[in-house]
Amino acid sequence: MTNAAPAAQPTKPIKPAGPFSAWELGLAVRYLRAKRKEGGIALIAIISYVAIALAVMALITVMSIMAGFRATLLDRMLSFNGHMYVSGDLLRSPERDAAVARIKAVPGVVFVTPMTNDQSIVRAGGATTGAIVRGIAPGDLRSMQYVYDSLSDDARRTFGQGDYGGDNILIGKALAEGLGLRVGDPITLYSPTGASSAFGNLGGLEKAYRVGGIFSSGTMDFDQAFIFMPLEQAQLFYGKEAAWDVIELKIDQPDRVEALRTPVQQAAGQTGLVTDWRDRLAAFWGALKVERVAMSIILGLVVAIAALNIISGIVMLVKNKTRDIAILRTVGASQSSMLRVFFLSGAMIGVAGTLTGLILGLLFCLNIGSIQHFLEWVFQTELFNADVYMLDAVPALVDPVDVFWVTVWSFFMSCVAGLIPSWQAAKLDPVEALRYE
Repeated sequence: MTNAAPAAQPTKPIKPAGPFSAWELGLAVRYLRAKRKEGGIALIAIISYVAIALAVMALITVMSIMAGFRATLLDRMLSFNGHMYVSGDLLRSPERDAAVARIKAVPGVVFVTPMTNDQSIVRAGGATTGAIVRGIAPGDLRSMQYVYDSLSDDARRTFGQGDYGGDNILIGKALAEGLGLRVGDPITLYSPTGASSAFGNLGGLEKAYRVGGIFSSGTMDFDQAFIFMPLEQAQLFYGKEAAWDVIELKIDQPDRVEALRTPVQQAAGQTGLVTDWRDRLAAFWGALKVERVAMSIILGLVVAIAALNIISGIVMLVKNKTRDIAILRTVGASQSSMLRVFFLSGAMIGVAGTLTGLILGLLFCLNIGSIQHFLEWVFQTELFNADVYMLDAVPALVDPVDVFWVTVWSFFMSCVAGLIPSWQAAKLDPVEALRYE
């Protein structure tokens, strides 16, 4: 009796590889590693990689420097001026002191400073110029960080002892240099209105003061235009009879000024008019926003142009690999597989260039101070004059949101650039391709 042959086991169907499988990725990498006869493809790939990296680096660097400059400039301006202002009939009301106490109690409000602002003619050493005399209580000068920190130790001691009053005033550095003044020198102010008396307003009034200190706010325009005088002295000299021109507020987070408008308005009452720095600096802030958007669009186009170099490289790659495409299609590779292979080739160039540009841009921004010092040492010159540019160093503020969108934009454009020639490779007819090989 012969033994029956065992029944043949049914073979399992081979499961095709899924999208973006290892063989597609490996083939894409292999195609980028061109041989000598295909060296033009490698050269274009390198050029595309370098162009994308430099474009991303430039975009991150410029956006960070613009953000740093904007933040520094705004910080200087808001340190000298207020974040919020209260004006209106409240300043002439007997309830103003109670309102100031209520405003100080609002969470988030750091300083509340009543002040006056008056135009004046200044004369010293035979020279005459105009200035704005700001009347402010000596204790409130601490709210202006850059002004207070710039005072000399003697001026701070004088200020701290309460001798800021009387005939002592503070003038800006640029104004002092323009008039040739130093601490202790006399300076004459002219009031166009004058003090009030029992016989009415005395008209124009002239008085000699002493330069008690010289401040530097970090902004040349402010240092040239402003003089600080004790509030009561300014009220007397300019005939304001204990009146205030404005109540200035400093808050802990200037970016959240909108959230404090309602609480401050409630504390000020119906007779108080509340505004903030966005209202007073609307033109300046709007110009910075327009500049930021314009530069983002221009540099974004540079990144797009750099990514478009991928097209030429993948087009040459498809042309040189026509025979390979036809053979792969003949043995069962689908159109979508061919599309993904060449798409991955272009995307890898874009990803590598984007990551390199991201790293270079961040390293440049984080070490921009050292780079500036090195360039100053090489060229033996000072790149930034603080008296002219309000800065003695290039500011750079890396915004994670900006970095994220730059990275996404570069990768997106790289994918789009790689997709166009990949679509051509996917539509290639294997019969027609092999006919001419």
